[in-house]
Amino acid sequence: MTTFLIATRNRHKVQEIRAILGEAFRYLTLDNFPGAPAIREDATTFSSNAALKAEGLAKWLAATPAAAATLPAAGDLLVLADDSGLEVDALAGAPGVHSARFAALDAGTEGNSPDAANNAKLLRLLADVPAAKRTGRFRCMIAVAPVAGRGQPNGETRFFGGVCEGRIATEPGGTGGFGYDPLFIPNGFTQSLAELGEETKNRLSHRAAALIGMRMELLLE
Repeated sequence: MTTFLIATRNRHKVQEIRAILGEAFRYLTLDNFPGAPAIREDATTFSSNAALKAEGLAKWLAATPAAAATLPAAGDLLVLADDSGLEVDALAGAPGVHSARFAALDAGTEGNSPDAANNAKLLRLLADVPAAKRTGRFRCMIAVAPVAGRGQPNGETRFFGGVCEGRIATEPGGTGGFGYDPLFIPNGFTQSLAELGEETKNRLSHRAAALIGMRMELLLE
């Protein structure tokens, strides 16, 4: 059985990934590896940022014997990292790769911003934008990197992408999800992702599209 190290400590993201991929795989997260290095995601594209994290952690695992005690004894071991964000057409594609730290950019601070702060900034910037021009999309790129010596002999990082088109609401709606979910209304719906609920979100989200494509490819091998 293949084991994924999901390269995040975000419990919402972990729950979402596990729910979409299902029980055909084993899962670990960065919470299982408190000594794992922080990977700086400073690239200009989602795919490059995902690769930085996946490949950096795969190399660390292969070079750190102490981490082996946490790993299953057999089966392929893959590091799964995603970089995703919101692209708003009226903002020329922003916040894009800066989605998680959108509000922090104003203060010049490192690290991610609270979801509420990011949402507040987005609404402020779109305050005078009419409904017809509040279009945008969630975009996700997943990088899957093999850990040396644990299967996947070609050693290549593989990429899987997904997009969810929609529009930005004028005020938050719903208490589910995370990030910009309370503001994002997918095409064909009148409710935000935070209102639609986990089951619906996991069928139509950008991350779902990327993960379903990945799952199909891996299970066919």
